[in-house]
Amino acid sequence: MISIRPKKIANLLEVIQEHIKAGRYRDTSHAIQRKKERKIILPEILHVLRTGRHEKSKDYYEERFHSWNYSICGATIDKEDLRVIVSFEEKDLLVITAFYLEKKGQ
Repeated sequence: MISIRPKKIANLLEVIQEHIKAGRYRDTSHAIQRKKERKIILPEILHVLRTGRHEKSKDYYEERFHSWNYSICGATIDKEDLRVIVSFEEKDLLVITAFYLEKKGQ
C-alpha cells in the first residue's frame, strides 16, 4: 500500500503565528530533552517562530508519523542563530527539536 503524502502548508509562517497566539503549541518529549541538553528556553523558540524564516530546503516528510517537519531559522534576542523544527498534530503545533547553528563563544 502506497502512502500519499499530504501537501505542505503553503502559508506556514501565518499558521505558526495563529497557533502561538491561540496557545496551541507543545513540545515533544524529544524537544524537551534536547532543549535541556542545549540550554534552549521556550522564549527563544517562540521568538524565532515569530520572527524567523521558513527554510523550505530543510523540510522533510516523516513517514512514520505521516507528517511534514518544517524548518524555521532565525536569531534569538541574544543574536544566536537558532533552527527550530516543527510539525502539526491535529490542532497543535509540535516543537520537534531546536538547536543553535553556531553557539557564540565556542
